[in-house]
Amino acid sequence: MRNAGTGPGPITPDGSPVDFYSLLRPGGEPDLVAGVTPPGGSVLELGAGVGRVTHPLVDLGFEVVAVDESPEMLALVRGARTVVARVEELRLGERFDTVMLASQLVNTADDAARQALLAACARHVKPGGAVLIQWMPAEAHDRWHVGMGRTDGDISITMAAVEEVSPGVFHATMRYAHGDDRVWTQSFSSKRLTDDDLAAALEAEGLRLDRFLTEDRTWVVAVPA
Repeated sequence: MRNAGTGPGPITPDGSPVDFYSLLRPGGEPDLVAGVTPPGGSVLELGAGVGRVTHPLVDLGFEVVAVDESPEMLALVRGARTVVARVEELRLGERFDTVMLASQLVNTADDAARQALLAACARHVKPGGAVLIQWMPAEAHDRWHVGMGRTDGDISITMAAVEEVSPGVFHATMRYAHGDDRVWTQSFSSKRLTDDDLAAALEAEGLRLDRFLTEDRTWVVAVPA
């Protein structure tokens, strides 16, 4: 099953609705980046989208390169250098203090794509630098159910459907709403990964799982091995 999206405005190749993502506010990601990056350091943000995290990082004084495969997303980014590219294929020929891979991209159901994502992280991080990864731990994956979600003012995010299509691989559809009249959906596949699975995937690309950054364990730091 492929990723797909519906709703008003442009939809990216992975099913992300640009207009909806432009409404979202940053969470604690900028502080996490600041905690592992030297002041004024360089940050490579992979899958940067519309700049929800990019803009606070720029405001904090970091030199940010924002990468996304969607030109419609990157058109909304300000203050950072932007690169339209698939993360798996990225070869900038330069290295950064911190490489950030968010949005649980590492949980892709495609094992080869996962390794390609992590290889891109490895070839762009400086020796002694940090790779900051957002993932879905196995225990969080096990809690998925229809109806789960959150609200933020007039924005709501709800899991509308979820099915285990093969052992450990789930296909889900999220429903996004803004107010009463703007609705989008995004469907995607995700693989349940254990700590050992993640560590092995990192090790195969020359990276080592260093530590978990958040209490819910959804953010990890990996370092060059």
